[in-house]
Amino acid sequence: MERTLILVKPDAMQRGLAGEILRRLEARGLRIVGLKLLQVDRALAERHYAEHAGKPFYEGLIAYITTCPIVIAVFEGTDAVEAVRTTMGKTNPRDAAPGTIRGDLGLEVGRNLIHGSDSLASAAREIDLFFQPAELLSYQRAIDPWLFE
Repeated sequence: MERTLILVKPDAMQRGLAGEILRRLEARGLRIVGLKLLQVDRALAERHYAEHAGKPFYEGLIAYITTCPIVIAVFEGTDAVEAVRTTMGKTNPRDAAPGTIRGDLGLEVGRNLIHGSDSLASAAREIDLFFQPAELLSYQRAIDPWLFE
């Protein structure tokens, strides 16, 4: 089983889409193993977006992610990183397929509703940024045998 991190970004929070986004990922079969509402401060935002430091959009990205509380979740399942990324859709919502979160609910790349880890390595790094090990739970759902071989 893989674990991956998602952030329900400020635009989704302001539009009241957090529940819909989490619902779509759960409906896919992924299991929530960590969940919190957090006001991200500048220091945490800088650590999260460190790979973008120095790029022209960096300051705007930091300002954006710190504007309001966001939902942060860890999902678990078979190929969780790929499953989340496919469910999210392409980064630019105009290029995202219908049926994806971004394809159905987004319009602009700068307001694309959700962040999801892009690899297992990124997922491990990002999960460690936002969660302590004791905040992540392992459990089985009654439906899991119907989802996971």
